[in-house]
Amino acid sequence: MNTLVISGVVLATEPIRYTPAGLPLLSFVLQHASEQIEAGLKRKVECEVNAVAIGDIAKQPIQQGSLIKVKGFLAKRSAKSNQLVLHVEQLQINQLETVNQSV
Repeated sequence: MNTLVISGVVLATEPIRYTPAGLPLLSFVLQHASEQIEAGLKRKVECEVNAVAIGDIAKQPIQQGSLIKVKGFLAKRSAKSNQLVLHVEQLQINQLETVNQSV
């Protein structure tokens, strides 16, 4: 099984581009921070995840500073790369809150 559910703040987005099949594609970086329990101990977790949304999901108002929750699968960025990218299949945007990001 290859399923990942993660929430966080959109750290950066790239302009929408289109696949050769004409589907919209949006690449973005999700910054996650949480506290998890591992081996009975609390552990602070922080990470940045590269993500891509294709099709109708790419048309959602994903903006820098938005709080979102995504569900998808991990795949290699390309055939020649071992870097992982989260391919978003479901997206929930928390429109009531955004986090101000200083650039």
